[in-house]
Formats: sequence, structure tokens, C-alpha cells
Amino acid sequence: MTIKVGERLPDATFKTKSDDGVSEVSSDALFKGKKVVLFAVPGAFTPTCSMNHLPGYLENRDAILAKGVDTIAVVAVNDPHVMGAWAKATNGEGKIQYLSDGNATFTKAVGLDIDLAAGTMGVRSKRYSMLVEDGVVKELNIEDSPGQAVTSSAATLLGQL
Repeated sequence: MTIKVGERLPDATFKTKSDDGVSEVSSDALFKGKKVVLFAVPGAFTPTCSMNHLPGYLENRDAILAKGVDTIAVVAVNDPHVMGAWAKATNGEGKIQYLSDGNATFTKAVGLDIDLAAGTMGVRSKRYSMLVEDGVVKELNIEDSPGQAVTSSAATLLGQL
């Protein structure tokens, strides 16, 4: 069942990669007492994710933070090393938090998982964006197709703040 506006996010543990290695980030540490913009992509380094979806959040980062957002984070069903490499490749290190949900535990718990290409890629995340306040979903924008980034774009979310 897909999470809905007004519902609390489930407990989860994400992984991040930095020059210091791999570390864990709990959902509590990420969301408790904070206003967070969270968006998800089917995969790091994929064309729509890298050329259309992520860049909008990097370009609008300051405007989003100016609206009282504490953190902007992207999550993907990729391992933390891939997410760390993507952060470097996109010049997003220190600007956006790149979260690995390698086993799709969080993605499945919020009901936003998808099996792309009839099993050839495995479980991935649907493309979405959400505004989360103190762990509760306030806005949720889910794309109908994994190859587009309109409903879940930074511009859409910025308009909701």
C-alpha cells in the first residue's frame, strides 16, 4: 500500500558514502523535528535521473532551503558506493544528501517500489518527491512513468512550499 499525505514514514536505515567511508543514517536522524524534501529516482546515473530530475534540485537548492527546509535528500535503490560516486559526478556533495536504500527496504515500506523492465533490473523506486515534516508526509508527488520528471520535479515541490 502506498504511503499517503498525512501518514508517518516508517522507521528505516539508509546508507551514505563519503571520503570517510560508509555510514548509516536513521530515519529519526533524518526527519525528526525537521522539514525535509525527499525525492527518489529509479537509479543513479540513469539518463532521466541525471539529466532531468536531480539537476533541478541542485539548481533550486537555495530557493528550497530559503522556504525553511532543513535538508534535501535523494534516495535510490543503489549501493552507497554508487550513490557516493553519483554525488561526486553531479557536484552534489554537501548540497544534497545522497541516500542508499540498497535492498529497497524503505522503498517497499512506503509502497513506492516498481519492478522495471520485467525483472531485468530488479526492484527499483518509483520516481517521486515528498515534503516531510517531523516524519509526516505533507506533500507527495508520484510520477506515472519512470522516464519522466515533471510531477516530482523541484519546481513542483518548490511551488508547494
